[in-house]
Amino acid sequence: MIDLKDKQIILASGSPRRRELLSAMDIPFTVDTGNTFDESWSSDTPHEKVPELMSEGKSFGFHRELADNEILVTSDTMVLCGTEILGKPKDRDDAIRMLKLLSGRGHQVITAVTLRDREKKKTFSVTSNVFFKELSDSEITYYLDTYKPYDKAGAYGIQEWIGYIGISRLEGSFYNVMGFPASRFYEELKAFLD
Repeated sequence: MIDLKDKQIILASGSPRRRELLSAMDIPFTVDTGNTFDESWSSDTPHEKVPELMSEGKSFGFHRELADNEILVTSDTMVLCGTEILGKPKDRDDAIRMLKLLSGRGHQVITAVTLRDREKKKTFSVTSNVFFKELSDSEITYYLDTYKPYDKAGAYGIQEWIGYIGISRLEGSFYNVMGFPASRFYEELKAFLD
């Protein structure tokens, strides 16, 4: 168990998956999603650096100054398929397009996390490689109709039905693909508190 040394952890994320994972780690925290950051980046930004850029932007876009005893946690998850960044789908057609793109091939899920207090900042990222079997049209439409994954990068949640039937192989952290690299976060938070 981590000794938080009287520090208060603030999770600046509306993601239910991140809240669930942080809770499961028995780390007390509050949620505050107030932010002024515009999530955009330059076209010449290397793809693998986008999540770190977004995570840091969310940290410094937090709506107020941090108190001496607060540690802010921000995060960003990106699905990278070939050279295409897959964010949250705009609509059903976009979700179908994404799942067809992911079908029968591998992709990367990169999650960046930023820890920040009044004096210091630490950003890190974790990459997992995910491989889908060939997905049929009926499997894709069933998943979209039943689970409605429109709030998820790449239009899927590994912890949902499509993960059970569709993911043939995973290299790296399962929880990273869910949206929060739990084990690495635990180690980074311990180091940040020292």
